[in-house]
Parts: sequence; structure tokens; C-alpha cells
Amino acid sequence: MKLYLDTSTPETILKLDDQEYKYAFKNDLAEKLLKFIKDKLAENHATWQDITEITFMSGPGSFTGLRIGASIVNTLAHELNIPLKDHHGKTHKIIIPEYGRPANISKPRK
Repeated sequence: MKLYLDTSTPETILKLDDQEYKYAFKNDLAEKLLKFIKDKLAENHATWQDITEITFMSGPGSFTGLRIGASIVNTLAHELNIPLKDHHGKTHKIIIPEYGRPANISKPRK
């Protein structure tokens, strides 16, 4: 089963083969994304071990969304020992998000 994940926008897109799921996690992405994936796998009578390949929309997009998504796909691909691709189709050992611009880091207040 091929897994595709896009966390670059407020609405997360998950594809499992030809099935597409969308969900707006708001501020709960880090907390609920893994359970969301697990639940959708179960709906398709599949487990983590049934995933054969992961494709990730690596950007540009939301800094936080991309960081969370990249952490999850990097971990899954490593632990399941399966190919990890970016949305261009290039295979990676780990995905580094493409934010589209430099991070906007504010100066410390003190």
C-alpha cells in the first residue's frame, strides 16, 4: 500500500493507494496525525506493515505542518525500511522540508 501525506496546508491530505482523506487538524496535528493514519489504515483493513512506500509533499508550505509531517514520514520510512519520496518523485533517506522562504524568527524579548 502506498501512503501519500501532505501537511503543507491547514487541511492535511492522506492518500492510501486510491483512497483520499482530508482533515483540518488546526493546532492538533502533532498530537493526532499518527492516530489518524492508523485509523485510516484500519478502515482499509491494513496495518503499518502493509505500507510499501511513502510520498511526502515536502513544500513549500506551513513551517510547523511541514516539520511535523516530515518527522512522521521520516520515522515511518526508517522503522518500516521502505522507500521515502518527495512530491517530485525523488527518493530520499530523510526528507528535509522546503519552506519556500527563510524562517521568520523573531528576536528574543529579553
